[in-house]
Amino acid sequence: MFNKFSLKDKVVVITGGAGLLGKMHAEAVTEADGTAILTDIVDDGKCHYMDVTDKKSIENFVNSLDRVDVLINNAALNPKMSTKDETNRFEDFSLDKWNKSLQVNLTGTFLCSQVFINKMINDETKGVVINVASDLGVIAPNQTIYEDDVKPVDYSVTKHGIIGLTKYLSTYFADKNIRVNSISPGGVYTNQSDNFVERLSKLIPMGRMAKADEYKGAIIFMCSDASSYMNGHNLILDGGRTIW
Repeated sequence: MFNKFSLKDKVVVITGGAGLLGKMHAEAVTEADGTAILTDIVDDGKCHYMDVTDKKSIENFVNSLDRVDVLINNAALNPKMSTKDETNRFEDFSLDKWNKSLQVNLTGTFLCSQVFINKMINDETKGVVINVASDLGVIAPNQTIYEDDVKPVDYSVTKHGIIGLTKYLSTYFADKNIRVNSISPGGVYTNQSDNFVERLSKLIPMGRMAKADEYKGAIIFMCSDASSYMNGHNLILDGGRTIW
């Protein structure tokens, strides 16, 4: 029987591959018999160099590929909330930090989508683009969980923008056999402070943060033919947080 969840013979490029979720996405692809190609500006020995803010860098990398079936736009700036930083407050948030976040999170997704989709169309590939948004692309940050700090404005705004870009691209390229969807993960437990984990968990109906590998099934589904009639959708996996 044909396995619609199989990624055999599929080449999946993942930006932001040096990060935790990038590595998990790659594991998901390989577990489904696909080929995962990681990219980043960080040299960790496993990632190919590609700067998502530099169109020429993206084009050079794409030109080195024989084919690409799926693009996962995963690269993003998401500063750790570990120490109090008054410059994170909206009243003091700098234009430089705002522009940098827009450049990586939103413009990077735009540029990669543009270059990779052009290749898919030129190669007559039945392509898929998955944009990694966030539960904070659906709701605003609840600042009460961040102890003495605040979640800055840029992350939530850019993730909202990624969902909007997903909807635009999904309709624009529907007649080219290109499907575009987004995934909005909730927070992953990575040894954050007990106070933070407790406060966030109270906002989640399931009462806990995600485990690092709990998005792998969704990635396989979204990359594969199992989601062949899914287009323009934002798949929220947040333990129910955005329902409350």
